Amino acid sequence: MTCHSCVRSITNVVESLPEVTDCEVSLEKEQAKISFDASKISKAQIIQTIEDCGFQVPLTEERLSFELALNNDKNPNADSNDRSILITLPVKGMTCMSCVNSITNVLKMASGVRNVDVSLKDKNATVRFDPEKISQQEIINAIEDCGFQVPQIDEIGSSLIEINLPIKGMTCNSCVNSIMNVLQPMPGIHNVQISLEDECASIEFKELLISKKEIIDTIEDCGFKVPIDDVNITKKNNQNKSPLISSSDVFTNIGIKTPPANKNSFPLSMIKSHTFSEESILIGQLKILGMTCASCVNSIERSLRSTPGIVSVKVSLLAERATVEYDANVIDEDGIARLVNSIGFEASPIRQRREDTLELQIFGMTDSTSADKIEQNLRKSPGILNASVNFAAEKANIQYDKEFLGVRDVVNLIEDLGYDALLIDSSRNAQLESLARTKEIAEWHDAFFRSLTFAMPVFIICMILPAFEWGSKMVDVRLLPGIYSGDFLSLILTIPVQFGVGKRFYLTSYKALKHGTATMDVLIALGTTSAFFFSCFSMFYALCDFPTHTKPSTFFDTSTMIITFVTLGRYLENMAKGKTSVALSKLMSLTPSTTIIYLKDSKSGEILGEKKIPTELVQVDDIVKIVPGDKIPADGVLISGQSTVDESMVTGEVKQVNKKPGDAVIGGTVNGLGTFQMQVTRAGNDTALAQIVKLVEEAQTSKAPIQAFADTVAGYFVPVVIALAVTTFFGWILLSHILNPVPEIFYQESSYFMVSLKLCISVIVVACPCALGLSTPTAVMVGTGIGAQNGILIKGGGPLEESNKVTKVIFDKTGTLTKGQLEVAYYKMFTGNLELTEEKLFAIVGAAESSSEHPLGRAIVQHAQNLLDIKQFDAEVSEFEAVAGLGIKCNVLYNASRASNLINQSTRFTSNTATSYNVLIGNASFLSDHNQISIPNSAYEIKERQERLGRTTILIAINNTLVAGIFLSDIVKPEAKLTVAALNKMGISVAMVTGDQELTAKTIAAQCGITEIYAGVSPSGKKQIIQTLQYPSAITKRNIVAMVGDGINDSPALAAANIGIAMCSGTDIAIEAADLVLMSNDLMDVVAALDLSRTIFRRIQLNFLWACIYNVLGIPLAMGFFIPWGLHLHPMMAGAAMACSSVSVVLSSLMLKWWRKPQWVDDGKGGAERIKPKGEGILGAIDRWGKKRVERGYKRVPVGDEDV
Repeated sequence: MTCHSCVRSITNVVESLPEVTDCEVSLEKEQAKISFDASKISKAQIIQTIEDCGFQVPLTEERLSFELALNNDKNPNADSNDRSILITLPVKGMTCMSCVNSITNVLKMASGVRNVDVSLKDKNATVRFDPEKISQQEIINAIEDCGFQVPQIDEIGSSLIEINLPIKGMTCNSCVNSIMNVLQPMPGIHNVQISLEDECASIEFKELLISKKEIIDTIEDCGFKVPIDDVNITKKNNQNKSPLISSSDVFTNIGIKTPPANKNSFPLSMIKSHTFSEESILIGQLKILGMTCASCVNSIERSLRSTPGIVSVKVSLLAERATVEYDANVIDEDGIARLVNSIGFEASPIRQRREDTLELQIFGMTDSTSADKIEQNLRKSPGILNASVNFAAEKANIQYDKEFLGVRDVVNLIEDLGYDALLIDSSRNAQLESLARTKEIAEWHDAFFRSLTFAMPVFIICMILPAFEWGSKMVDVRLLPGIYSGDFLSLILTIPVQFGVGKRFYLTSYKALKHGTATMDVLIALGTTSAFFFSCFSMFYALCDFPTHTKPSTFFDTSTMIITFVTLGRYLENMAKGKTSVALSKLMSLTPSTTIIYLKDSKSGEILGEKKIPTELVQVDDIVKIVPGDKIPADGVLISGQSTVDESMVTGEVKQVNKKPGDAVIGGTVNGLGTFQMQVTRAGNDTALAQIVKLVEEAQTSKAPIQAFADTVAGYFVPVVIALAVTTFFGWILLSHILNPVPEIFYQESSYFMVSLKLCISVIVVACPCALGLSTPTAVMVGTGIGAQNGILIKGGGPLEESNKVTKVIFDKTGTLTKGQLEVAYYKMFTGNLELTEEKLFAIVGAAESSSEHPLGRAIVQHAQNLLDIKQFDAEVSEFEAVAGLGIKCNVLYNASRASNLINQSTRFTSNTATSYNVLIGNASFLSDHNQISIPNSAYEIKERQERLGRTTILIAINNTLVAGIFLSDIVKPEAKLTVAALNKMGISVAMVTGDQELTAKTIAAQCGITEIYAGVSPSGKKQIIQTLQYPSAITKRNIVAMVGDGINDSPALAAANIGIAMCSGTDIAIEAADLVLMSNDLMDVVAALDLSRTIFRRIQLNFLWACIYNVLGIPLAMGFFIPWGLHLHPMMAGAAMACSSVSVVLSSLMLKWWRKPQWVDDGKGGAERIKPKGEGILGAIDRWGKKRVERGYKRVPVGDEDV
């Protein structure tokens, strides 16, 4: 209320109600005191009457308050002895109408109860009763006897909190008033005092009606900052509270407020321009519903970018997400969401929960004391950083240290107190529904069938019946002068479609235009409205056209059919969009719902038994039992048993992988026929599967650079189309009076005006920016999903587009082209006085090296164990000495018993009785210079020949005699040569860069077929080589360089390259720096990744081409350019074409699902030949109809090592 005119308006309206006997309205107190007959009118009806006048009635504590409504003695018709009381009780536990009926029946049978109204929606019961016959407590007891719960009002009423909040950013009293006006009407707020000088606010509120966080968020939504660290909270005892029910209280006091400005709008006037500080810049994500085309994206981005505090904005149409970089000192995520809502979309912040925060649903709490008990016990527990329990919501938010305890430990703590706890993970299900577009599909499905129900009769009346004589008689019945039965029925049937189904188009159009933008919905609303109101005007004109009353020209069928086609198009489009994200949905659904863990004694570690638990409660160090066919719940290490595991859904590798103790297993993969136990190493959001899902989500949210073209077009599309439509209308109006004769189409209609208007509407309706807007994001979403299913993770649209242009691939050597681990490649026995077999040599050398930690020593030990088929050497090693950089020396003793043990394990080993060997193992210098061991020239020749092959030489002397040489090397991966040949066949040149010496590098490169080599290069040198290759000279064309690596030393080069490709076996730093991540360690996936990128980008270009051709041909056709040849586009057909355009683009992108990894074979000439698999392309898809795909991946041809 702002003036006495407002007071008079309310007074006159309220007093006009026959049940109201008196009304006093106070402008100063913003209140109305009303006396009324509560048996004839409710408080809610009075409030609604006031709000219908344009005012707002904030009902503070409405949910928990008791209402008193007595017949006032001012009412002459009231019974003076009637002292009945009306109360509203909150009721917990109601789930269905059966619950409502149970409570209603019990209370109605109680003596003294006059009326009962139980609301399932509001979770309360409103009861009118005679206090002399039944008490309030008896009513509560009756409800609770039915098995429901009524919170104790006394306890609720006493919980009054005073909070002191520091507020930064207030500059004047206007700021103070802004905050007070927002806070005071909120439910649960009792008192607000704000000091501008002290920059603080003192607020009294009821903690079960409103939380501290809601108050702080509300203040910050006004544009101010509340430092949470400085908040002081004090509990107040409400000792002077009035009784809940007072028979002397005969009035209802209602506070009245003038409706504030649009609550969804952000008070930008409160934001001062300032310089962004890095500390306050945050990145937030929003979920946005309601976007249909690139114009919507452009509208949101433009509105947000013009908002103070917003640094950058990226909106993804398909993923329905926005990534916003903003200044937290100016605006927050909730404020950004409200801005988007005010434009006409549904936005909500996506809270990025910290890894050590969880939310639990708690069952069994009876009152607020239970909540306090849980809170206090949790806060006392080691590892719990903070705990907040909300009794009313039955929820607990807990912050904990993962180093001390896990999710299941927290749940156990609560269960030990006698309550049940359930982990809340609704975001995952909501995200799966969002990806599948369940809500949108259902909404557009209903909208389509509602509009079709009315559109078909209109179409029949307008288009079919007039074609028959009997039908024409039906629709030409004259009801009034100028009003005919067909037109009247069409009008009645069109209204529900135009303003019922079409309501959403009007709402979104209004909000878009209000913010200076225009979307596809604006065109739809404009076109259908023109058709509808022109038809209405024609009927009105015919009615008033005295005395002729000619039959009006109407086309209600155009309006209804356009909306029907649009809703059908949106329905099909959303169904198709849901299919684009099916790959990501499958990834998210890989984790099993439950798993079996072993219960251990915390002190002894003894296994006590098994327990089946939800997968969400699995934590690090749990021992999990995996039986045949089980999905693995988390990442871990196999500790006992063995099996095969299908990792195809994560790595793309079809062949099952053998697992033995010590091997790593990945969460979400499927166990084969074996049973094993695993120890969890990573759980929850830390698992490899969770990281893959996150990476794919981010990729599908990002935009490809080519999308900028669609965004630019979308910004001008709708205004240009409207201009063309207006030009079409006036152009044909003019031409119809100039041309002689006029085109035949003008003779088919009753007036030139109607023909011109139809052409104008056709232009508006046929134009479709959606096809352009969907061209890139649909292809990116499908393509990245298919890549993830095949073990190829592409980090967004930018890397995807850049990968398509790659002209040169550079491979790191160690761990990329090679296996990254030394192996015994060759050994040579020299003449000696010992009779040594291969087995005996490696038994002695293996035992000696088993005490060494050197990589060369470990490689020799591994070879000896595999050769002898043993796990440990049953020998005694003494006087062991390792000389850094040179070698080792020791004594190895195999006595009779030890020898027999080894013989039992390996029948090929022979040994005499107790024999001691003095062993020297090392390089030539260590043997000859330091230990005076004679090395013959023949040994030096073999050593030099092996080193030319890039192998490392290890010489062995036993009992002061040179007996053998062992030569180790990093083995080239079998598919390396084929990978290089395939890349060359694709027109991509290949180079190798390594820190190793030139001789070793040339040997490895020769085995791979690589001619361009960079050896002896440091990590920074790799980066410089990348930059040099990108810009070889000012004249030559720029190279698009991809770098493939796996180590920390590769990360600078990966970041410097146009495209960084990391192998999954690499370090986290390399994977973080890369643009593409390959989940398999197979080099052929590099070829597959580049092939997939090219395929996706070609699909994007094809989508753009189709969208452009559609609009370039469709708009001129609708404008009437082809009318001289008898071709034009009816508005109905324009609507159908518009609907088909966007659907066709999505279906085109879905064809990417037919992509399969390319198969390459050696052509026998040092090159590679691609074999098109049967399952690739449309013919392959037809061939696979109804069949199960049995094979996926490459046909690999091993590349063997050269014979030495």
